[in-house]
Amino acid sequence: MFDFQPDPAQPKPEMYRELVESARALTHGERDGVANMANLAALLWQFLPTLNWAGFYRVVDGELVLGPFVGKPACIRIPFGQGVCGAAAASGQTQLVPDVHAFPGHIACDAASRSELVVPVLRDGTVIAVIDLDSPEPARFDAEDAAGIEALAGAIADLI
Repeated sequence: MFDFQPDPAQPKPEMYRELVESARALTHGERDGVANMANLAALLWQFLPTLNWAGFYRVVDGELVLGPFVGKPACIRIPFGQGVCGAAAASGQTQLVPDVHAFPGHIACDAASRSELVVPVLRDGTVIAVIDLDSPEPARFDAEDAAGIEALAGAIADLI
């Protein structure tokens, strides 16, 4: 059994280094991408306070399809270019959104969400998935969060 205990008082860069190390330990030797995404969604939920959704959308046949997550039921399919997740998938760029209600075309799967961070997972330069984090707090995520989740995405790209 794994028992990861992040220190809520540590600086964000250290917490994200610990998150990436924990993700590597958790996925070590496991080749099933769905199993790894499921454990990683749970790990994100454990490490990051004030989330109401944490998980993955996978690229399947040119659109995003819901993957493992923690939170309320979510939209199953998202076309590239639509909503925050679709924008991240289409551009290959992290989307850091302090106010989802101000984001053109935002897809509201949970009305309680106020801010969102979506990071594409790239393998050989191609988006294969996105990591999606939602919070009921406005402006919950900042550049340190984006950099930390980008590091996680890079570390797990070959494992999902």
